[in-house]
Amino acid sequence: MVLQLKSSHPDFSKQLKQLLSHTPETSPEVRQVVSNIIADVRARGDAALFELSAKFDHHTMTADTIRVKLTAITDAVGKISTELQQAIESSAQRIQHYHERQIPTDFDYVDGQGVRLGNLWRPVDSVGIYVPGGLASYPSTVLMNAIPAKVAGVKRVVMVVPTPKGEMNPAILAAAKQAGIDEIYTIGGAQAIAALAYGTQTIEPVDLIVGPGNAYVASAKQQVFGVVGIDMIAGPTDVVVIADDQTPPEWVAADLLAQCEHGPDSRAVLITDDQDFANQCVQAVETLLSQLSRAEIAKRSWNALGAVIVVESIAEQAASIVNKLAPEHLEIMVDNPRIDPGRNLPCGRYLFG
Repeated sequence: MVLQLKSSHPDFSKQLKQLLSHTPETSPEVRQVVSNIIADVRARGDAALFELSAKFDHHTMTADTIRVKLTAITDAVGKISTELQQAIESSAQRIQHYHERQIPTDFDYVDGQGVRLGNLWRPVDSVGIYVPGGLASYPSTVLMNAIPAKVAGVKRVVMVVPTPKGEMNPAILAAAKQAGIDEIYTIGGAQAIAALAYGTQTIEPVDLIVGPGNAYVASAKQQVFGVVGIDMIAGPTDVVVIADDQTPPEWVAADLLAQCEHGPDSRAVLITDDQDFANQCVQAVETLLSQLSRAEIAKRSWNALGAVIVVESIAEQAASIVNKLAPEHLEIMVDNPRIDPGRNLPCGRYLFG
């Protein structure tokens, strides 16, 4: 059963600290393994990539096959359903429109001392995108990382994706084509991060590495930071959903499990002010679990790291709890998701971050 907490309980602070203590950390063993992999790729380049891919992904490759050819990308688009292709196209358009609004504005002025000052925004030359392809693969990761780079004007966008036993989800390649990715390499793990950071005989290094991954990928990004830029140490994924009893429980359950299915070390937390609604959401999770293809993984994550927190007041208590949890994803499903009434969203109830 999933952990359930109440803010009114005398030991709530202690219980919350215990929940926080279960946050996965990168172990010294993982860091050492990753350090060895990075050193190996730096020393031997492609040869190290080929050996490590054969060892971890059971995928044999050569300098001629490590890069995905254009014909394979075109073939992949023909293998997915029309419905999925339309979903990819629609998502890409929405993501592009959103990030076009984020483009910062240059400024230039002369101050009172006659000194000319200003700020110029320019894209980096190249970006490497890590796309998970092991336990699960997500076309959304491709779109949400590549499209902002293209909107910013990055000239070279490179994607690396593990291909266990040489197999890749065709939707990943379809999304890459839609996003306009320039190069795709069938490598994953810490070795892919090392290749992006330092380069090999086949792969030119990049300026910035983005995208989520497992503990080894996260540790690799941490260790190459400074040689290249990184977005963040992402993973294992987590989400906090703040919701009131006017939200459909099925929606809450779907968003909680969308993170749980990533892997057994993912976390999903619901914060609400209504016990009956909390119970409905827990029941909705159980119902939806029976329909998921990755139900076993999602169930392990939900029962081991998930939590339902019932507070007395969302407005007064939810924010401080979220700040302690510091989730990668936050969803607010209440009537007034913004504290400032002058900035309410036209759509009202839902705010995602």
